[in-house]
Amino acid sequence: MKQTAIAYRNEFLKHDTGLGHPETSGRLESALEALTKLSSSKLEICQDFSPASHFDLKRVHTLEHIDNIEEHCIKHSYGYLDGDTPFSSDSSLAARLASGAGLFLADQILSDQAKNGFALVRPPGHHAEENYAMGFCLFNHIAVTARYLQTKGIHKICILDWDVHHGNGTQNHFYADGSVYFTSFHQYPFYPGSGAAEEKGEGAGLGSTLNVPLPRGSGSFEYEKAWNLFEREMEFYQPEFILVSAGFDAHIRDPLGGMNLETRDFERFSVRIKRLAEQFSNGRLISFLEGGYDFGALADSVRAHVEVLSS
Repeated sequence: MKQTAIAYRNEFLKHDTGLGHPETSGRLESALEALTKLSSSKLEICQDFSPASHFDLKRVHTLEHIDNIEEHCIKHSYGYLDGDTPFSSDSSLAARLASGAGLFLADQILSDQAKNGFALVRPPGHHAEENYAMGFCLFNHIAVTARYLQTKGIHKICILDWDVHHGNGTQNHFYADGSVYFTSFHQYPFYPGSGAAEEKGEGAGLGSTLNVPLPRGSGSFEYEKAWNLFEREMEFYQPEFILVSAGFDAHIRDPLGGMNLETRDFERFSVRIKRLAEQFSNGRLISFLEGGYDFGALADSVRAHVEVLSS
């Protein structure tokens, strides 16, 4: 059994966001180059997986939303789904493959072919809502994977989002769902405007959402407090599977964020979440690339993250 499976497809590079957009194919190319420098004995880059089907996506998104994205990509070579979410003719396939990466990694782990996994994907997913795209995101890959895991008998899932932006789409999908515990560490106030500490879930999900909004300029000290709070919550929740929205745009060198984390901080994040997975989830963990827009900082952080997962 390999320690870490990395799901990647060249089709992700064909999602064309246009000149000047920060979410470009260069992000994945730089991260992939960094990963090739790691020892291959405990990790494997896997490309033999399929796009998520309409059936898989419909557990999270409306059929109207799925069809709308596909129709736009068929009819137009380029355009925008909202003010900052571009698409091209290849974007629907890339986004469906990104969701499919999560399903593939879930199967790898549940069948004991891998201990954990990393979805090296684009476009990102955590802002995508049930019925519309936003924030560079078309489909919500981590939510699609969580719903798939539930069909496989996994009843208690933790989603941790450490992207600099709040994962509004993920939160909203599970806000009334006590079977998924959603936690977000994020800059606040900031895009997309959600993620206040008072947002704790509702109905059956009340108490299963933990938002830790952090002021601009936060670094290791502030994030340490957030981690301590999260880990105490996990002592009570005891997840069977952990999913991570691993955005690296809280890095001090990121052009879109305003935080002061460094690569070594993301290495520590990785150690802590892996330790939690080993403690409660038999090591079962999948992380998904979300943000990160300085190529060098992203490559360094992804390499540090995957090196911890595969150790």
